[in-house]
Order: sequence, then C-alpha cells, then structure tokens
Amino acid sequence: MNNLLVGKRGIISGALDSNSIAWKIAEKAHEQGAIFVLTNAPIAMRMGEINKLAESTKSQIIPADATSVADLENLFSKSQEILGGKIDFVLHSIGMSVNIRKNVPYPESNYDYFMKGIDVSALSLHKILSVAYRTNAISEWGSVVALSYIAAQRAYPFYTDMADIKAMLESICRTFGYHYGKSNKVRINSVSQSPTKTTAGSGIKGFESFYNYADAISPLGNASAEACADYCITLFSDLSRMVTMQNLYHDGGYSTTGISTEIMDKFN
Repeated sequence: MNNLLVGKRGIISGALDSNSIAWKIAEKAHEQGAIFVLTNAPIAMRMGEINKLAESTKSQIIPADATSVADLENLFSKSQEILGGKIDFVLHSIGMSVNIRKNVPYPESNYDYFMKGIDVSALSLHKILSVAYRTNAISEWGSVVALSYIAAQRAYPFYTDMADIKAMLESICRTFGYHYGKSNKVRINSVSQSPTKTTAGSGIKGFESFYNYADAISPLGNASAEACADYCITLFSDLSRMVTMQNLYHDGGYSTTGISTEIMDKFN
C-alpha cells in the first residue's frame, strides 16, 4: 500500500547512520507521504550522518537532549511551527548503556552509569510524552512507537542493565498509553525487534553469535531493519487505530519458538 502517511506530521529520533532502524523508518515515512523533523542529541549528531538523511527526506533537524525537559519543549514547539500543525506520530529510538560501553558485568553494575542509562533510554520517553501531553502537541489518534528488545522479558546476560531499562520503557508505554488514550486517543506501543546489525547493536559483546542463533531459531529468520521500518509505518498509520499499550514482537517468530530443527541438528 502507498501513501499511508499522507497528511501526517512526525518527529523521528535516533537516526545515526544508514544502518540504524530510525534511519530506515525516516526513509519509509518519507516514501509514504509524511513530513517530519529529525532529532538527536548534539553529541550523537556529531558522530552520525543525519544531515544526509535530512537532505534526502527534505526534513529539518532540531537538536535535543531527550533527558532535558526544556529541550523537549523546544522540540515540540519548533516541530509544530516547521510542520504547520500538531504532531501525528513520534518515534522513540533512543538507547545507551554506559555499563555496556565500559564492559561492566551486570552483577557489578556501576549505579551512576545505570541511572544515566535509565534517564537516556527510558525516562526520556516519559519526558517526551509528558511534554506532549501537557502542551497538547499530539493530534487525536496520534501514534507513539518506542523500539525495545526481548531482553525486557527474558534473561540475556550480554544485555546487562539495558534489559532492566527496556522493561521500564515498555512499562511507560503501557501506563502512559492508558492516560493518553483516555485523554486524547493517542496510542503508545513498543516494538520488540529481532537482533539487528545496527551500529549500537553490533557494539554489544557476543552480538554476532547471538544474531546467528536467533536467526536459526526464528522460523522466518531475523527481521531486518527495513522490515521493522515497514511495521512501524503501519503503527503510525490509521490502519492500527485501535492498537495501544502493547509490546509488539517483530522477530520472525523467535519470541514464541521453543527450539528449531536447525538448533537440534547441532546437538545431534
């Protein structure tokens, strides 16, 4: 289907480079007729290639630290000014763990690092939603999507404190989804994606081995970043108006497969 997002205005966060899921979502949203602004933390923007994405999607960039309420207020105010009206969709694709970056084992977590990860990767969603809620910045039947991972539900040793942080992120989607749904019919969901070869994902120790394992377990194989982008577009569209407060697995069936014949064959 084409033109699913014609007339929709959005905010897309977290596009770092062409490997990132947020980047693919921006490209797909543009193809489907949406107009939007791009945003990321100033330091992430210096590290990435967001200007190329802005040019190809005819978008403007608004730098914002997602942990700063003042920055988020400016983000929503300027976005509406640039786009000419209220926001119809928001992508939260923000994640960072200092403990993972510094290879700190989970039982020995540095709590200052832990709290930083919570603020950047989970509380940032609450702050985004709170600012939008208070300023009435999102249209009725608007859609907010946050990217998550199955480690929020099950134990994955290599994911360390990000597992706990993603669990908080998903809880915020549910709880804020209730309040925003009641007040303005805004729907909020998280998408639990397959392991994906993004810049962030590939930096996790043991990622390549687990990527191959998940691919062998999933009956459809790992879902690509492009496929995830397609799924998120449907959640931004009017086709999913009654879907909210859900954690939606987009993983080729991995989350509900006990074991695959490929894995069994390895033990035979």
